[in-house]
Amino acid sequence: MNIDPGTMNPIQHGEVYVTDDGAETDLDLGHYERFIDEDLNKYSNLTSGKVFFKVLEKERKGEYLGETVQIIPHVTNETKAFIRKSAEVTGADVLITEIGGTIGDIESQHFLEAIRQFSYEVGRKNCLFIHVCLVPYISGSDEYKSKPTQHSVKELQSIGINPDVIVARSDGDVGEDIRRKIALFCNVKEDCVISDVTLPCLYESPIMLHKNGLDKVVVRELGLKGKLDLKPWKTLVAKINSRKGEVKVALVGKYVKLHDSYLSVVEALNAAGYENGVFVNIKWVDSDELTEDNLSETFDGVDGIIVPGGFGNRGIEGMILSCKWARENGIPYFGICLGMQIMVIEFARDVCGLKNATSGEFDAKSEHKVIDIMPDQKGVVKKGGTMRLGAYPCKIKAGTIMERAYKKAEISERHRHRYEFNNYFRELLIEKGLVVSGTSPDENIVETVELKRDKFFLGAQFHPEFKSRPNAAHPLFIEFIRSCKDK
Repeated sequence: MNIDPGTMNPIQHGEVYVTDDGAETDLDLGHYERFIDEDLNKYSNLTSGKVFFKVLEKERKGEYLGETVQIIPHVTNETKAFIRKSAEVTGADVLITEIGGTIGDIESQHFLEAIRQFSYEVGRKNCLFIHVCLVPYISGSDEYKSKPTQHSVKELQSIGINPDVIVARSDGDVGEDIRRKIALFCNVKEDCVISDVTLPCLYESPIMLHKNGLDKVVVRELGLKGKLDLKPWKTLVAKINSRKGEVKVALVGKYVKLHDSYLSVVEALNAAGYENGVFVNIKWVDSDELTEDNLSETFDGVDGIIVPGGFGNRGIEGMILSCKWARENGIPYFGICLGMQIMVIEFARDVCGLKNATSGEFDAKSEHKVIDIMPDQKGVVKKGGTMRLGAYPCKIKAGTIMERAYKKAEISERHRHRYEFNNYFRELLIEKGLVVSGTSPDENIVETVELKRDKFFLGAQFHPEFKSRPNAAHPLFIEFIRSCKDK
């Protein structure tokens, strides 16, 4: 029922993914962007909260002309309009729409009814239902069981949706007999039951699904034409499988109890590992548990430290200690959003002598708020969707790590923050050796800071992980892992 995941704790739901146009979305959208290499938008994610909110807004404005507002047709019509809008703004030939959750969940009923109606409005030849089902393995009897799939399909059929393709999700190949059984009991063609098995590497999935015939039946059933080219995927998989050696990166965060809280960061680190030909071994470090006494033990054998985004003052001192450890011990450091602010606070305290330097987010009364709320955020009461969100340009200073990584003078990156570098302290920090390497085009907003040294030591206010792809690793992550590898 949330309008978007923007106000949710990442430990509950995983990371909040941000699109170029500033939509805060589910982390699944990050997977979709990485797989299809297309920039998605605010029409690519719809929640029950969002659709109900829109319907009630219209009702309050009198747009329903006195009608009784109901799930059908008002909520379902709004859902269908959203799907059409997504196709319209992208100019897509084929729009893939995922209905999340599990069949039978009360939360997804109105979405399922909407796509049932949609299939008849566009015509069944222009709509294909692909149902993904778990086929569990029972070790006691050494067999895969098709019963959950049969019941799931029966549930769908009871509401008027007949799957055209069934993707059987399993840890191993379910075998021809199970596939035939599923086809017979679920009323689909035999070649439309596709095995989707667990693989060592997620990015081998498209090749596996092609081998098992998914694209062939989809193209046939929708009457599409075109030539398939899996060369880029095969090249990527070959690159992944040819890695040698390992770098150990400590990821220091406050949400490490759920690794999905930093999903895009992990994927960006892995992609940079593919590019550098090494495995990236992540050591998860809870910043809440870091103290002066356990720093040496925690970071023993670590080749790099990364501090990603977050909100609130819990675990902040542990992050500051990790940044200080990296600076004093010549370890590559990469700070993202909050991690960049941590780098500025640590530098202000230990190099500039501002002992109580902090962020206005943690102590609004401090006299040394080297990080403070953005001017346009002052007085903002609503928390959802009101931060600096989406893509903004950044001008790069010559002769910096930023220039070395991007090889450009200006870039565009996605943001999600309410606080920024406080320009009141800019001159002092620069005088003491902090390099402001990226700014807004008018040079007013500090986007990146770094230290002059051989090893990578950089903080970025934006979120570079959102633009990383498995076959096109992000420049900053490539440079960071390269520095870890050199170490």
